[in-house]
Amino acid sequence: MIKLLRLLFVFTGFILVSTSALLGTAVADTPFPTVHLPADESLKCIQPADEMRRNHMNYIMHQRDITVHDGIRTEPDSLSGCIDCHVEPRVESSGKEGEIASFKSNEHFCTSCHQYAAVQIDCFQCHADRPQKYIKRSYHTSSLKNQLQQAMTATAEVEQ
Repeated sequence: MIKLLRLLFVFTGFILVSTSALLGTAVADTPFPTVHLPADESLKCIQPADEMRRNHMNYIMHQRDITVHDGIRTEPDSLSGCIDCHVEPRVESSGKEGEIASFKSNEHFCTSCHQYAAVQIDCFQCHADRPQKYIKRSYHTSSLKNQLQQAMTATAEVEQ
């Protein structure tokens, strides 16, 4: 009985190793996702493409800490800056022309790379996944923004 179990384990191990070797070859041939470059060629990213591919999360987390903890908002390193440049309306003739892909779609700038790397995107639980100029704002949201800004100003004046 023990010899039979050993033989079964050896056979199972052989199958697993063979299968992983075949899958490893298929994965190695998987192309990198396509990164949509901005339509305006005069715009340059804050870092070279290979640097951004490797370290963009470090830049985003560093900027998050500066913004949230210190209240300093700068444009070159902001998530909205990335979205404003790299997420654009569709221009094809598939009937979806002018639509902007949501981050839930494979066509979104962030999603294709995150799926490739098997990394979850949690930025868009709070942040907009499309450029600000394409977000339709109602009077209601503008009013809320004004109310928030007035409350923050009042709090700042009280603290001084």
